[in-house]
Amino acid sequence: MTKTREFTGKQKAAILLIALGPQKSADIFKHLKEDEIEELTLEIANMRKVSPEEKEAVLQDFYQLCLAQEYISEGGIDYAKDVLERALGSQKAVNIINKLTTSLQVRPFEFIRKADSSQILNYIQQEHPQTIALILAYLTPIQAGQILSNLPLDVQSEVARRISVMDRTSPEIIKEIERILESKFSTMVSQDYTSAGGIQSIVSILNSVDRGTEKHILEELENRDAELSEEIRRRMFVFEDIVSLEPRYVQRFAREIDNNQWAIALKSASEEVKEVIYSNMSKRLVEMIKEDMEFMGPVRLKDIEEAQQNIVNVIRKLEEEGEIVTPRGGEELVV
Repeated sequence: MTKTREFTGKQKAAILLIALGPQKSADIFKHLKEDEIEELTLEIANMRKVSPEEKEAVLQDFYQLCLAQEYISEGGIDYAKDVLERALGSQKAVNIINKLTTSLQVRPFEFIRKADSSQILNYIQQEHPQTIALILAYLTPIQAGQILSNLPLDVQSEVARRISVMDRTSPEIIKEIERILESKFSTMVSQDYTSAGGIQSIVSILNSVDRGTEKHILEELENRDAELSEEIRRRMFVFEDIVSLEPRYVQRFAREIDNNQWAIALKSASEEVKEVIYSNMSKRLVEMIKEDMEFMGPVRLKDIEEAQQNIVNVIRKLEEEGEIVTPRGGEELVV
């Protein structure tokens, strides 16, 4: 029987990436930091021949960690430990749980993330807006959007504002709120200050609410904090979201943009975005834009982002005027 070597965590990650192949590994790299990519690339480059037994052991280890994490998300640490003990034995279960808990952050309010939104609403709607904001910031955007839509109108904008300006909340406050909500995960909260909320958080939530709620909240926020409202509006629809628009809407806003603006904006755009734009233009216009892109030479990233934002502003303006519709999370468009 071939003896397997002991590998470090980074070496195991490198073996896993090699086993997954270049395409899947490239997809994983998209979610890593630059220094992590450099370290893994170095490990892959220095990796000597790995036996089939060693590769199988690493894959099995990874599979068990994935299963354990799924069990934790379903029922918590104790549930995961119980299932793993039954399947693999006590020592193996403890080893897997220990590996996970050294890096795993169990999110606060995890116990209600699988609950029905209406139940959560009934449970928290009488709480202070700051408490509601904190809880919504930890829920999925769709859950939070459904709850936000059903709060009283005078509470909606206040909760949205508090999520927008939220930065870090002390673990003591989170634990106290979880205790009040009878959280069985209160002892699992990390002792580090936990990041939640912020502008991107409320943008994700507003992308999941109905348009009436979105309009009301943004109008109220504009009256209270015009700068914050504008920043949220600016992030509501980004240039890459053009791929989600219906062809008729692409054709509509495309007429408002001049060729030079298109040439700059598409300079660094993904092939998917380019395909959507080009397929809704005349062949002659596409040729003109491509010629402009070819002959304009290098373009500053700042100029590209500005051109893309100008196009987004046109889309937003047309949407406000009711000429086009941008899809929101969980919303179906009726033709």
